[in-house]
Amino acid sequence: MSATTTTTTAAQGHAQPITAENILHLFPEIDSSLADTATNGGGSGELQGYDEEQVRLMEEVCIVLDEDDKPIGCASKKVCHLMKNIDLGLLHRAFSVFLFDPEDGRLLLQQRADEKITFPTMWTNTCCSHPLGIPGETGADLSAAIQGVRRAAQRKLGQELGIPSGQVPLDWFKFLTRIHYKAPSNGLWGEHEIDYILFIQAKVDLNINPNEVQAYKYVSADELREMFKDEKLSFTPWFKLICNTMLFEWWSNLDNLDAFTNETQIRRM
Repeated sequence: MSATTTTTTAAQGHAQPITAENILHLFPEIDSSLADTATNGGGSGELQGYDEEQVRLMEEVCIVLDEDDKPIGCASKKVCHLMKNIDLGLLHRAFSVFLFDPEDGRLLLQQRADEKITFPTMWTNTCCSHPLGIPGETGADLSAAIQGVRRAAQRKLGQELGIPSGQVPLDWFKFLTRIHYKAPSNGLWGEHEIDYILFIQAKVDLNINPNEVQAYKYVSADELREMFKDEKLSFTPWFKLICNTMLFEWWSNLDNLDAFTNETQIRRM
């Protein structure tokens, strides 16, 4: 696998690697996106009409990657989630947390709020978000990146679900693997991520942020399988990918995860 992501533009007519040197040339909106303002419930352009708080969060700065998970720059969450940029190859770092009740092994799920700009109302794992281009959450090598996503996971569990950081210590998060996937949300928005999978077993108190989460529930593996049979329910694409490939094997080995942790290869999906 090459050390860069390759893309082709109609104007260029040939493949060009995405590197730190040419990222602004390929994605000129990256510069201007950081100046976008999220006022009066909509910001500008593509963000008109969305929830004010969710628009504000679109200003957060994600870590832009090459295909081997090496940081090559930063761009706003908005820029990273526009399909027009994703289709050119723009890729960013993310994480997915799976939190289990240590007493009965049930998994905490959330249903994303209506206000969410990408994949609203869908059921998904406990928490899914991004480490940011800020001190403590970045990392070029794998060990530093894992620690960065642990910090981001602790932060977002608090912001979305109201879980106190002391109930989810950083060293309780077990890193399993990374998945590289792409998925559209609608015609405008989508995901293209290298997603770090984190498991944690913890008894937690919840104080749900309704702007992020409209419902939650703890489920057993069999209950989750039944949910997937319900045609009235929809699920995020990364959650379905993980469930259809690896989750249930990992879940059945919650008390013996060492054989599945710290995988160095990136799984391409």
